[in-house]
Amino acid sequence: MSSSAAFAGQLAGRVALVTGAATGIGRATALALAHAGAAVAVNHLRQPDAAAQLVREIEALGARAAAFDADVTRAADVAQLLTAVEGELGPVDVLVNNAGVILEKPLTDTREDEWDRLLAVDLKSVFLTARAVLPGMRARGRGAIVNIASDLGILGRANFTAYCAAKAGVIGLTRALAREVAPHIRVNAVAPGAVHTAMVSPELMSADSLAQELSAPQGRIAEPSEIAASVVFLASDLARFYCGQVLGPNGGSAMP
Repeated sequence: MSSSAAFAGQLAGRVALVTGAATGIGRATALALAHAGAAVAVNHLRQPDAAAQLVREIEALGARAAAFDADVTRAADVAQLLTAVEGELGPVDVLVNNAGVILEKPLTDTREDEWDRLLAVDLKSVFLTARAVLPGMRARGRGAIVNIASDLGILGRANFTAYCAAKAGVIGLTRALAREVAPHIRVNAVAPGAVHTAMVSPELMSADSLAQELSAPQGRIAEPSEIAASVVFLASDLARFYCGQVLGPNGGSAMP
């Protein structure tokens, strides 16, 4: 049975917002959420063609979808995004914080603007979007937030200090917020290993780093759909007793 079939109907009648959804894990997650019955808000930043194509694919599955261009590192943009999503699709029941960037560079060579940008995209955006959706979720008495972390937020890696710090922050935020908003709102995280996306490429990672990703026990890089399955599970009522957990579809790279 495919993961899509396993979750069929689990999110029927719900609205899911996925940040950074135009490509990679976000794209696969948006499709998986649609397979599970959710209406999907496709957030992107200046990727209108990719987002529009994804919306068409979701609609072809029989689900509702709409694309929303917004910078989730800016509070004003996030507020406008939420208003637009609610006007087009309805109140947000599921938030998937997926937007992210990566940087491989020694700490002593990392510029302040590079550090600030990475922390803004990978961590600040999680704070801003969660803060925006929580009042509505509380008023309705339900909701699920799934944050995309990384195995490097657990393991650490030389020359990825900014990225590791941000993803460790996502894990800490997940656990603290889960305690703050339980029991009616569930907050969990997914911490993948390397995934076949544009972020894991010779343009953004050294040959040594790519080789390290292949050194995990499974000996391969994951497909985005394999990560999306964990996200949909945590978003669904099948995971109603999961609170502040970090699932690790990482091929065995991290075994906390």
